Formats: sequence, structure tokens, C-alpha cells
Amino acid sequence: MARPRKITDEQLLAAAGAAIAQLGPRFTLADVAARAGVSAGSVVHRFGSKHGLLVALFDAAIEAARSPTAAGEAADPVAAIRNETVNQAAPLDDPEAAANNLAQLGADLADETLRTRLAELHAAVEARLESLLIRAVDTGELPGAPPAPVAARVLAALVNGTTLRWSAAPVGGLRARLLADLDAVLAGWARPETSA
Repeated sequence: MARPRKITDEQLLAAAGAAIAQLGPRFTLADVAARAGVSAGSVVHRFGSKHGLLVALFDAAIEAARSPTAAGEAADPVAAIRNETVNQAAPLDDPEAAANNLAQLGADLADETLRTRLAELHAAVEARLESLLIRAVDTGELPGAPPAPVAARVLAALVNGTTLRWSAAPVGGLRARLLADLDAVLAGWARPETSA
């Protein structure tokens, strides 16, 4: 009979996220194990390798992005878009964590398997935004928005670009910067399109 696990995969993945935020791509399985309070062998047993752990992190993020959230059920569709968009970047609202996560992103992009998972994650995030944007247009909140797939790409690019730029020059908080940029775009979309 197998012994019960003392720690969940979710707890190990949270420890991995904390290790990446503090160390970037220099993190090791031993760093993850120390944060989780288990042996490195436990992490290896669960994920096989650092690469396996990174794949599991992406898979968990993709699953989370595909799951419905309370933001999607909010009465105000524009508020739901704001919350959903800003929440994507919440873990990066610390200059050191942002820099380390972006350094890990660079390493991820060099690996074909991780790059494919990253593309899946981006698609899941955009699909989630797209459904919120459709609701906002249907309720008359964003009559000037481009078609939902385009609008979702624009908002995802805004989050990624603002996060990258803020990481290089972190003046103020990332959340405040994202909200200011996002509100500028949404304000334009709140006005009906005019023909030229």
C-alpha cells in the first residue's frame, strides 16, 4: 500500500513559482523542495526533472486559464475584463519577481516543448478574454471594440508589453500601470464607432 502524500502537487508548484520569482532560471529542484519543506527526491519523484516541473507549471496555468472564474460572472462585464486582465500580472507586481520571471520566460522560449505550452497558455488567456469581451459588446458596454478575437489579442499584448516595460523601469506599481493603460483602451472602446 502506497503511503499518503504529505504535500500536494499544487503546493509543490506554488513552491516552484516562489523559487522562480526569487531566483529566475537559476532555481533548482532543491530550492523548490526547501520552500515546500520536502526532500529534493520528493520533487524528482513527482516531476522527474526540472523540465518536467516546468511543463507541470505550464499545464496548471493552462488549466487555470481554461477554468471559469468569478470574474466572468461579474454583473459588470467591463469590471470583469479589468479584473481578469490585471489579475494575470498580479504575481509580477514586484520588480525582482518580474525580472526573474521574465528571465525564466527567456529560457522557456528556447525550449520547444515549453514554447508550445506558452503558446497554449496565451491562447487560453485570449479565449477567456474573448468571452468577456463578447459579453461586454453584447450588453452595449464596449460598442467601439474591434471584433472579440482582435480585442482579446490587443488586451493580452497590452498586459505583456506593459509588464515587460514596467519590469525594465518599475516606477509605481505594476497593477496601477496596467489599470491606467487598460482604462485608456477600454475608454476608447466604450464610445460607438464613427464612420469616416
